[in-house]
Amino acid sequence: MRENHQKQMPLLEPTSGHPQEKELEAISSIIDSTAIIRERILQDLNCGKIFKRRTGARGMSADQVLRAAVVMRLFDFTYEELAFHTSDSRALRNFCRIGFAGKGFKKSALNANIKALSPETWELILKDIVGWANDEKIEKGRKVRIDCTVVESNIHKPADSHQLWDCVRVLTALMDCAVRVFGARIHFSDHRRRAKRRMVGIQYSKSEKDRKPKYKDLLKVTHKTLDYATAALPVVERIADLRSLALVQALNHYMALTRRVIDQTERRVIKGESVPAKDKVVSIFEEHTDIIIKDKRDTHYGHKICLTGGASNLILDCTILEGNPADSSLVEQMLDRQKDLYGRYPLKISLDGGFASKDNLAAAKARQIKDVCFSKGRGLEATDMCRSEYVYKKLRRFRAGIESGISWLKRSFGLTRCTWKGFESFKSYVLSSIIAANLLTLARKKLATA
Repeated sequence: MRENHQKQMPLLEPTSGHPQEKELEAISSIIDSTAIIRERILQDLNCGKIFKRRTGARGMSADQVLRAAVVMRLFDFTYEELAFHTSDSRALRNFCRIGFAGKGFKKSALNANIKALSPETWELILKDIVGWANDEKIEKGRKVRIDCTVVESNIHKPADSHQLWDCVRVLTALMDCAVRVFGARIHFSDHRRRAKRRMVGIQYSKSEKDRKPKYKDLLKVTHKTLDYATAALPVVERIADLRSLALVQALNHYMALTRRVIDQTERRVIKGESVPAKDKVVSIFEEHTDIIIKDKRDTHYGHKICLTGGASNLILDCTILEGNPADSSLVEQMLDRQKDLYGRYPLKISLDGGFASKDNLAAAKARQIKDVCFSKGRGLEATDMCRSEYVYKKLRRFRAGIESGISWLKRSFGLTRCTWKGFESFKSYVLSSIIAANLLTLARKKLATA
């Protein structure tokens, strides 16, 4: 079982007084003053571990895992870059509590420890930080602004030809692994080169007449590869090696996805049918990805997130959604989450025009919210929403501030595209980015008042 703190703090070098280093020191003091965060992380790190190890490396403490995750999102590092900079930079070594006598951590150790933190833990940490801001009277949650944006999954454009090519190469690679690693006696032909040529040919075809025969040949190749995998599966299942269980699971998983991709391609390309978005597979690697059509013109592939911001520029709440629900269906949910967070509803709220409806206005007023501003009234008068035209205009200008906050999250904290794999990791990525942004905002406010 891991320990929350190291028994002896490693020696740390003196600080240089650089502005960025001062920000790191301020973030460090905020982390030190919220000890509950480390306890939450410790529970995830020790999940399933009953006995304390007496041998081997001590591993990362809960405090070091949190600090490494914050550094990763603050500077938008990869795990390899994080391993290098936490070993090379004196300021980051001090912040991560490594000290100049420590060895630092490899990217595999950083990956394993940061990924061990669940989305539920990150959400609780976000609430802890917002609670600290409330205690310090930085953000009281009396005036909030709500807006939605999209975080994209790390996938290529989901053309049917690309997906068929992905299916062929993944299934072939799995069967090749069964032969090379386990010596399985399975027979298959490698059609990857042919499938790639058809995929590229489809990509550069200029007419439907030229594209359709290539699609038919690509479908034929994909059917053949799927048949090879179906015949190989019983052989792999009989391998007397526990390691083959992962291979069996992968084959079953990708064979099921391949059938769905073949079906949607035949329906859409060959038969000319319109396939509903909920039935489509947009990636065999990130199958949780949703199709998000924003403003009836832009199509994104990822997940919609709904953010609540405060007057202090902190992000108070974040909901990661499945599917593409209308903004107007989210108002009551986001307001009730503010009640859970602060024990009361805000006095003033400002929302984008997509949230506007008479029902949502009535629901907000029923919660004793004095002023409700939709940036586009959509048939609602300003005096129906707010106490006066003047208050309405002020709240409408206030709402615009969350647009700059979303832009900052996307530009500086990697919230444009999630690079972590899987839906649970997607949620952890988004929440950890918001936490890092909040910590930096609080640190700058703390330094400004010092």
